[in-house]
Amino acid sequence: MHDGRFPFEVVSGVPVVTAPEEIDITNAPQLRSALLEAAAYGHGTLVADMTRTRFCDSSGLHVLIAAHRRAGAEGREVLLVIPSTAVLRVFALTGMDTVIPNFTSLAEALAQAPAAANGHGRQRDAGDARAEDQEAQPAGR
Repeated sequence: MHDGRFPFEVVSGVPVVTAPEEIDITNAPQLRSALLEAAAYGHGTLVADMTRTRFCDSSGLHVLIAAHRRAGAEGREVLLVIPSTAVLRVFALTGMDTVIPNFTSLAEALAQAPAAANGHGRQRDAGDARAEDQEAQPAGR
């Protein structure tokens, strides 16, 4: 049962889990529980608000990747709010910043949420455009 350490609220119909200042092996299981509880709310999008987060170790990263994979398998999406450059660096070093959609503010993530719920939420980047260009090219060129 969720103990309230990582509360979630519903903002504009989207469940938002507020992550702690530090995510590490001591609290990653509670974050996982909060994400599962929020995901059970049934909306197509779940936001993990890491605005307060200043540190995230590999166990926290693992929990967020697992939530992203679980959501994808269910036709849903997890969006992250990561304004801290130190925390975003962990995601960038592991390549997860290009896998899990992330935003610098909750408002930005929530604005993306309706489209994300319909499967159009991932941020486009230069790699997407290159992949689309390659797909459009006839074979052998």
